Amino acid sequence: MKDTVVMILDAQGGGLGRQLISQIRKEVTGTYLIAVGTNSAATSAMLKAGADEAATGENAARVVSNKADIIIGPIGMVIADAMLGEITPDMARTIAQARAKRIMIPFSNCDNYIAGVSDFSTGRLIADAVQQLKSYL
Repeated sequence: MKDTVVMILDAQGGGLGRQLISQIRKEVTGTYLIAVGTNSAATSAMLKAGADEAATGENAARVVSNKADIIIGPIGMVIADAMLGEITPDMARTIAQARAKRIMIPFSNCDNYIAGVSDFSTGRLIADAVQQLKSYL
């Protein structure tokens, strides 16, 4: 049986992606993890955390989102100019329109406030994202 292709997207320093990949590796089998960073620091952090493959930039996001069965990342991945401008309008549109299921982690930052999630810790949000991944598999 073919492994499920999971794209993990992150920006800035890649800390969220690194934590996601580490947690998925501990708890989930049957996945092939492709890390896509909006910059080389994010990509490097996710690759070191155990991604099977990694790439950087807008074109990588476009290509990998078309291969992925599931895309996981901060909710800003579908908001143009989010993450201090690292999410281009084309990246946001490509990810939003991908055939893949999306697991979006709701962070209220970069001038976007998500009502109802302000009290959740990053650890709790990651645990919930991993649990959702398990339910899809």
